[in-house]
Amino acid sequence: MASEATEITVPGPQGDRVMRVSSPSRVLWPDDGITKLDLVNYLVEVGEAFVAANGDRPVSLQRFPGGIDGEQFFSKNPPKGAPEFVRAVPVVYPSGRTHPQLVIDEPAGAVWAAQMNTVVFHPWPSRAENTDNPDQLRIDLDPQPGTDFDDAIPVALELRTVLAEAGLTAFIKTSGNRGLHVFAPIEPTREFQVVRHAVIGAARELERRLPDTVTTNWWKEERGSRIFVDFNQANRDRTMAGAYSPRALAHASVSCPIGWDELENTDPKAHTILTVPERLRTTGDPWADMHAHPGRIDTLLEWWERDLAAGLGELPFPPDYPKMPGEPPRVQPSRARHDT
Repeated sequence: MASEATEITVPGPQGDRVMRVSSPSRVLWPDDGITKLDLVNYLVEVGEAFVAANGDRPVSLQRFPGGIDGEQFFSKNPPKGAPEFVRAVPVVYPSGRTHPQLVIDEPAGAVWAAQMNTVVFHPWPSRAENTDNPDQLRIDLDPQPGTDFDDAIPVALELRTVLAEAGLTAFIKTSGNRGLHVFAPIEPTREFQVVRHAVIGAARELERRLPDTVTTNWWKEERGSRIFVDFNQANRDRTMAGAYSPRALAHASVSCPIGWDELENTDPKAHTILTVPERLRTTGDPWADMHAHPGRIDTLLEWWERDLAAGLGELPFPPDYPKMPGEPPRVQPSRARHDT
């Protein structure tokens, strides 16, 4: 018996494309009965803003063949059967290996990824033509146990000030969960590790100003009830859910760009695949002109060097990374004390 399928017309810069969607009535978000076709329709409705934020970048696909409560896996290499208008670019991973990674250039590419059961899109902070040099400085504000979204708000506002003092213009979006993502457009002239050092420079400055509410401690046992500034999200092959990407959470939330004037009154759970299209139609895209005036990270790197001179060294890398220059031992403090 032939599987259920439908076709949907997807507008785009190259004209309309008719895309086949199999199993359109498959429920992806059980709590609200949101289906695969609902997801596809969402991506069509937000297509222009979605591609502006995530297009022309290597992207990893987080795929859920049986819905968000089932099996999941990441696709980095382009899945087999990609249409001719979906391209790939070679990227270098931390191991030194080079592999092709998918690039989305138009809404139909996102629809095809949804047809392949993608729910969450994870774009790199660099462009397809220059994958080694990010054009976005990204900072993840991650509430720890005992804190929540509201606790991250004043931290984000202070971070905006910190970045402004460094000559950068900050943009913000909800993570789709409890955190906040702060981005700043930068000139793509420095490679990933240098940009990571700039992020650490900003994070340490933020921690100095808000020591009771902010931490840069990598080890969870040292973070306490504070907002963790996840500097390692600035590493090569470390990606966040993209702007306007759905999240695999029960309420079908979206990682949603917001204006700074909205931050103190926003509810991240209110931004879902059912509500964001109308929000875009009525309020526009707060990130529409993000890359109009990219900044430089020179001041943040001066702060990094200042802190090095003061005795603050390199910070730990993720456990799957090769040993990096100047990195401290990869052992949690309590275990190190026990072994000593």
